[in-house]
Amino acid sequence: MSEGYDPSEDGAKMSFAKDMSYVDYLSLDPILGVQNCQSDAHDEMLFIIQHQTSELWMRLVLHELSSARVALEQGKFPPAFKMLTRVARIFEQLNGAWDVLRTMTPSEYTQFRNALGSSSGFQSHQYRLIEFILGNRNRAMMKVHEHRTDLHDMLEQELNRASLYHVALDKLATEVGVTFDPNVFRMDQPHQVDDAIMAAWATVYQNPEAHWTLYELAEKLVDLEDYFRRWRFNHVTTVERIIGFKRGSGGTSGVKYLRKMLEVELFPELWSVRGML
Repeated sequence: MSEGYDPSEDGAKMSFAKDMSYVDYLSLDPILGVQNCQSDAHDEMLFIIQHQTSELWMRLVLHELSSARVALEQGKFPPAFKMLTRVARIFEQLNGAWDVLRTMTPSEYTQFRNALGSSSGFQSHQYRLIEFILGNRNRAMMKVHEHRTDLHDMLEQELNRASLYHVALDKLATEVGVTFDPNVFRMDQPHQVDDAIMAAWATVYQNPEAHWTLYELAEKLVDLEDYFRRWRFNHVTTVERIIGFKRGSGGTSGVKYLRKMLEVELFPELWSVRGML
């Protein structure tokens, strides 16, 4: 009978009394020690980890979007394209997470729902930052963060910056040789479809060979929003499957509110222009 495998014989380091280990590098002790269930319900652990991991992925989305915006501002298109592709794939990962949460039944959720109090995903400042960076801006949404001045200030700082789509529109105007109405660049309100912007994107799509970089940028943005929309849709489906049409724990209308959000278009001209071609 062969002896058990000894990893040290393959050169694996086995002592970490004085060196950084896997646990140390990833700070796993604090990360794995913050699943603080407020009830004895078995499924509350699933609910907490689902939302904590989603917030970690959103942390990466913010990292990538912020860097992509800077890269676009500097005219560094290839790195920006890679980052935007990564964001789309992160939302694909987040979409898969809903499949895990949907294994929880309504009966199982009711066993710990009261423990949530008034907490709700609606209060996620990272999700709000993602929307603000992408251009879906609404100052009224900041009120829920007034009790945390650090988070409120973070959102305020974002509203004072050009959104990712604003930067893309600047590049579009330069490439096509047009000037957009300054009112198009709404800093603290959702972006509204504009005919001049749509005409400029139509120029790109009608002759992609002559405007390949902007053509590729447009498709990267559409790809990102495509995955983002799927994430929103799966969110609605999951909530309806688990709580039906009850009000959300944070006081929103629940499914009705989430369905309304499905109508939001981040880059409306890039969707509408398809009907012009």
